[in-house]
Order: sequence, then C-alpha cells, then structure tokens
Amino acid sequence: MGIVTLQRPRVIAMLLVLSCGGDRGAEASVGSAQTTAAATTEGDGTRASASESDAPADSSAGSGALPIFDVGVGGTDDADSGPPVDLCHVGDGELSGVGSCKDVAPADSFDPALQWSFTGPGGMVSCMTTPLVVNLTDDNGDGSIDLCDIPDVVTVVGGQGESGPGTVVVLAGDTGELELMFGMGVQAGITPALSDIDDDGLVEIVSVDGQARIVAFEHDGALKWTSSVSWSHPQTGALAVADLDNDGDVEIIAGSSVFDHTGGLVFTAPFDGLYSASTAADLDGDGDLEAIFGHAAYHHDGTPYYVNADIQNGASSITAYPQVANLDDDPEPEVLVATERGIWLLEHDGTPTWTNFAPTGELEDWNRPVNIHDFDGDNEPEFAISSYYHYAVYEVDQMPVFVADVVDVSGQAGGTAFDFLGSGIAQAIYADEETSWVFDIDGTVLMSTPRSSGTWTEYPTVADIDNDGSAEILIGSDGQGTPTLQAIRDAGDRWIPARRIWNQHTYHVTNVREDGTIPQFEPPNWETLNTFRTQAQIAAGGDVCKPEPPG
Repeated sequence: MGIVTLQRPRVIAMLLVLSCGGDRGAEASVGSAQTTAAATTEGDGTRASASESDAPADSSAGSGALPIFDVGVGGTDDADSGPPVDLCHVGDGELSGVGSCKDVAPADSFDPALQWSFTGPGGMVSCMTTPLVVNLTDDNGDGSIDLCDIPDVVTVVGGQGESGPGTVVVLAGDTGELELMFGMGVQAGITPALSDIDDDGLVEIVSVDGQARIVAFEHDGALKWTSSVSWSHPQTGALAVADLDNDGDVEIIAGSSVFDHTGGLVFTAPFDGLYSASTAADLDGDGDLEAIFGHAAYHHDGTPYYVNADIQNGASSITAYPQVANLDDDPEPEVLVATERGIWLLEHDGTPTWTNFAPTGELEDWNRPVNIHDFDGDNEPEFAISSYYHYAVYEVDQMPVFVADVVDVSGQAGGTAFDFLGSGIAQAIYADEETSWVFDIDGTVLMSTPRSSGTWTEYPTVADIDNDGSAEILIGSDGQGTPTLQAIRDAGDRWIPARRIWNQHTYHVTNVREDGTIPQFEPPNWETLNTFRTQAQIAAGGDVCKPEPPG
C-alpha cells in the first residue's frame, strides 16, 4: 500500500496522511477497481449512488440526476437569467470566449484522497499512456450519451513493454470499474486520440495496431476501420485530431503523417522519429490549421510552412515536442519546442528566438512533453519542463519560478497544471519514476504519492471524471507495486469545477468541445486561455472560464 505524504503549503492547512495504494491481491479476472465508495452497477447499466457513509453529501450525479456544479446554478438571481441552462449538451458559447470564473474554493481545500484505483486484467497492469476522459456510455439509461452521463476514463494497458500488445480499456469515472475492454490489440505505448470523427454524435477512439496501422474504434469498442498505410515510427508516441482544412471532417496526425477521418493517408512529411506528439494550430493566420511536428510545420495540403533544419539534424531518431501559445508581446502564437539538447522558442514562422535552453545542467533528454499555463497569476504564461533530476516552472525570459528535485533518468514524462482552488494561482502536477507530485507556486510539495513508471511519454491529467462539480487527478503507473491507474480527489470534493474531457496528448482546450466534437474552425487558444496541456475551469452552464488573478 502506498502512502500519500502531504506537506503544509503557504495557504493550505490541516492536510492528512492517507493510504493511496491498490491491493493487487484483490485483482479480479477482468481487472480490479478499489474505490472509497460502495458503488455498484445496476442491471440497467446505471450506477448506484455511493453509500452515505463514504460519499460527499452532494455526489448524486451517478443516480441519474443532472451534473452538480457548485457555481450557483439555481440561485436567487436565476429568475432573470433567461431560459434554463441545458447541462446535458454543449452550449454555443463554450469555446467562443472566456469569462471570469466566479467559483472559489476555501483556502484549506487541498486535501487529496484516493477516489479509486484500478489494476489491469490478466497481467496487463502497465499504463504507459496519458489517461484520457470522455463520455462513451449511457449511464443514466435515457437513450443518449451526453454530459448528463458519468464521464469515462480511457487508457491503454499492457504487460510487455512500450512496443508490445496493449488493450484499450474504458473505466467508469466515478468508481474506476472496468466497463469495456477492446478485443483488438493496440500498441501499449501509443496514447490514443478521442473525438467524433464521423459526425454521428458519438465519440470514436483512434489508436495504432500491432502492424503500426492507424485504427479507429466505435464508442463501444467495435473496429471501425484500419488504415492501409502504416505509421513509420509509432514507438511510444501519441495521436492528435483536428480539422486542419475547416471542411467539417477530422484529420488524424501521427508523427509527421496526416490521415483523414476514414484512415486514408493525406500526406507524409520528411523525417519522423520516436516519442512524437504532434499538434495543430493556425500559425500563419489564414484561418486553417498547420500540422506541427516539432522540427517543422506543414499546411493541410502537405506543403511546408517552415522546416527548421537545425532541430531536425540534431534530433537523430528522436522527435522534438511542439507546444503552441502566445509567449511574447506580439499577437501571433509561438512554438515552444522540446528537443533532445534543450528547449527552443520559435516565432510563428519558425524563426528561433532562443535555443537549447537547458537550465539545470542535464546535457540531454530534454525532449519531453511541456505544459504552458499562467502559474503565478501575473496574466503571463509560464512553462513547466522536466529533466533527469528536476521539474521546474520558468518564465518565458528563462527566469525560474521554482525548481524541484525529482527522479526521472529514464526520461519522457511530462506534467500539467490546474488552479484547484480558483485563486488565480495554479498548482503544478508531475509524475516521475517513483512519485506523483503536486507543487505549489513556490515549489512547496502539496502532495507526493508513490507510483512506479519507466516514464514514457505519459503525464497526469485533470478533469471532472464523476460529474460532481469538482476536479480530479488521474495518474497511471507500470503496475509494479502501484495500481495501473489511480484517481485522486479532494476529500471534501471542494476543488473547483473542471471540464469533463481530456481527449488527446496535445490537449489545449479549444481543440475539442466537452462532448468530444472537434470545432470546424478551432478558436485560437492563445487568444483566450493561452495554455497547453492544462485543464480549464468551467462556469455555470459549462462554458470555459478563467480564475481572476489574485489581488
């Protein structure tokens, strides 16, 4: 059994020491879930509410009630606020703008507790991918899969290494119980991408099979299609989805290749490598998206927008990680690229601003997922990076916000961030080879819980996985002494509301609606939240919002 060790931060008080491990001896033949609440699955497919002795007083969403948001829905002013909010479906304004969040948690609301843990079935105990969240099941039995159902957690489990066979599993967000296990094998080290790729109102899962072909599954696990062309370098990478050409159909990005929504190859750009997580953004301001591969960016028709030969030549077989945000005073986005030798900042046209930033002395292995967020509430973005022995947050001018000691010699792991209290100050979340961490803005440890991993390309994620109006953290492991997947919540479910989706490795909020649909015209993320690989708070009605800076 692992122990969560909590230390008192600047504004956090009364934190507890609690058990956070999984009992592998209790593993069932179809996988086991250990949960803090006595939740069961009813015969009609709906989940019963947790027992009163264990569950928070407001955790009734699983019994068929509407989602609970502690943001004032139903308050005294609602009589003059227009028609009732439809909490089951995405509103028109969800991605069109970002208002100020009104919900703020009490200052002592960081009390992490294990919500559930899951151990994979039949020896497939290793989770080497980033946990994802989306609605795939009709939990309330109303004949529709929508936001009034409990979100599902999607990940890949395996037992024979990163290139070995794996299986997509779908877990109930509130209990961690195994709901679906796909019968067809996928590569254990590839993080899937989730979206409605065929406009049927249901989310599909896109992954890679044992022959390195792109495969798409229906929401219920049925095979939809298999590409005829293989991906040349699928080892320990991630897929991305976006509507690159604004035609209403979703494209799939795999390394330096782009496929259409039926699995047909659109184009392959020169150079591909291991450990890739490509993304898409409108870098040139023409309204459609470029596919961004780390060393290069290509227009949707396969013509190059920019190619940085220095990054490509220095990469060997290792792919650089691209992240997109507005990181300077001009209105255009920048591309922050994590290469083997250090971090590069490129202008939107690929021109380098600075190169090979490697601040803590490690000489290599800087090609890891980076996250971007306003950590310190100054209305300016910072970025968080990992190395062999450090996890740190830096200003864009390379000044450190904090530097923490970690153990990640095996490389590749990344982190994320979320403002759990709605205070305008975000917490940094990272998982190394031995420990999952949450850091306050000054580097104070708010949570450290054991986990075991070879640190591939995975990182923890944050979402409201049980529709209770409070964020949770998902943490994977290789299953060697710690559970395959753990869900961490605040013991009183006081953390502020988060979106109920995390659909891909290069998640950046405006790329996907909460129902899993991809915008035909993706709003530029850097004009609103200006974040990358971090979660957003939601307000009453489900629209994205941003906490006010302190003071």
